[in-house]
Amino acid sequence: MTKFLLLLNYEGGEGCDVPMSEWAPEDIRAHIAFQHELNADLMASGELVEAQGLAGPELAKIVTFSGEGVPVVTDGPFAESKEWLAGYRMVDVESEARAVEIAARASASPGPGGVPIRQPVEVRQVMGAPDPDA
Repeated sequence: MTKFLLLLNYEGGEGCDVPMSEWAPEDIRAHIAFQHELNADLMASGELVEAQGLAGPELAKIVTFSGEGVPVVTDGPFAESKEWLAGYRMVDVESEARAVEIAARASASPGPGGVPIRQPVEVRQVMGAPDPDA
């Protein structure tokens, strides 16, 4: 088994350019129900490690620190584009192909009017930390 992080990006473009805050209540409920169903299916198959939605970038902080003094904390990120990380799923699957299959299902989650939003999902293999004594 190999762990993959599926990064769910909100682009506000290709599949759905309407922020969820502007969706009809029934569309929001359908989208959330889809996410819960996908998580339940992955839990039942033993593939789900964790899944979480993230607060919007307006609540994010950037922290830098030199190791001395006080860390610098700023608001952000303020990207040039409308894309931002909306959430993630970590899965533990047999192959990259299976991770891609799950990502494709997540990408087709319903949006306004039940139309798949085609949300970009970045698939990244989780690498173990190197052994510091090696």
